[in-house]
Amino acid sequence: MKITMYSASWCSDCVNAKKYLDENNIHYEYIDVTNNTEATELVKKINNGKRIIPTFIIDGEIYTNPGINKLSDIIRQ
Repeated sequence: MKITMYSASWCSDCVNAKKYLDENNIHYEYIDVTNNTEATELVKKINNGKRIIPTFIIDGEIYTNPGINKLSDIIRQ
């Protein structure tokens, strides 16, 4: 499973999602959008012009701020 997480350290939903992934030893790529124009533009393109984080790309599927329960369900599939 390939997981890419677009996130920021100042975002509480992002911090919670990162903590969940770390505590469950789930490998993922973390991309901080704070000072990354390219990542920010990608997130905005994915989310109709809005910078909504966390945004995940999991095995090619996009999930915008899914919450821990849905994230857990997605990963368990």
